[in-house]
Amino acid sequence: MANRRDFLRGVLASAGTVALAPETACARDNLQIPPAGLGLLYDSTLCVGCQACVAACKHVNENPAEFRTIDHLWDSPMDTTGHTFNVIKVYSSGNGETKNAEENGFAFMKTSCMHCADPSCVSACPVSAMQKDPVTGIVTYDADACFGCRYCVAACAFGIPKYQYDSPTGRIGKCELCHHRHKDGHYSACAEVCPTGATLFGRTSDLLVEAKRRLALKPGEFTHIPRGRLPYSDAAAEKASTWRKEPDQRYEAQMGTYLQHVYGETEYGGTQVLKLSSVNFEKLGMPKLPPQSSASKSETIQHTIYQGMALPIAMLVGMTYFAKRNTAKDEDPAPGEQP
Repeated sequence: MANRRDFLRGVLASAGTVALAPETACARDNLQIPPAGLGLLYDSTLCVGCQACVAACKHVNENPAEFRTIDHLWDSPMDTTGHTFNVIKVYSSGNGETKNAEENGFAFMKTSCMHCADPSCVSACPVSAMQKDPVTGIVTYDADACFGCRYCVAACAFGIPKYQYDSPTGRIGKCELCHHRHKDGHYSACAEVCPTGATLFGRTSDLLVEAKRRLALKPGEFTHIPRGRLPYSDAAAEKASTWRKEPDQRYEAQMGTYLQHVYGETEYGGTQVLKLSSVNFEKLGMPKLPPQSSASKSETIQHTIYQGMALPIAMLVGMTYFAKRNTAKDEDPAPGEQP
């Protein structure tokens, strides 16, 4: 008995040492957006709610129309689904008369995949059906690898991956920045069709510069707004790009009042989709998130627990010991019975 007790103490002590080691106690750093990472800049103040982006997304991804039972309308989804990768939501307050006003006003918000720098869906997927492209940073989905566990659905802080319940094989639907169109010189359809430049496609680093340029402008000041695709900031990269050559698509617009914050710059470790607004982001349906990604914390916990398999072995030994001890007690004869 003494030897068994000493053995258990030794295993548990070694397991505790592994779990509390300084090099594993702290979460790993967030993964970073690749230098050539691609994304979107959505400017809520420029959006007019036309939903051309929603229709274009449906078309290029060959997604079916969906029936909304609440008011019997076709293809007017309230949120993203397994067959709707992009929606425009509306915020309204009071009499809702003034655009981009938090009080007695209204504002729009585009909802689609944020393409996180350190995506939880990729970290949670046990079969690598969710992957982050090392060059573009686009979070893609491989239906052939997926077996429908829906861990990605539970892991995403933005609630983006959605399960297609009508699929016989169990599929996930989400925005992939139209990466299947890139080889033909196209980019994200939502940005291609946006008439006001509210949704802009480009390299995330360039989009961040454009976002901060707008924040530096004074309310009422006129500026040129690019539409469609933002050219690369360096001429060499622009010349080598595969995107179709387009005329300069810019128009002059008068700036409103912005919140001095680029949503996605730091949230959740950073995202490749950035957003600007004049209304509080939480009121527009965007979650308030810390700068540390969940993936960095959860992977650290997992790696700490399973490093050297010390803790699982300790648990197994402990469970085996108590199971044998309880079995031995059950086999002891009751008082008055013959052994």
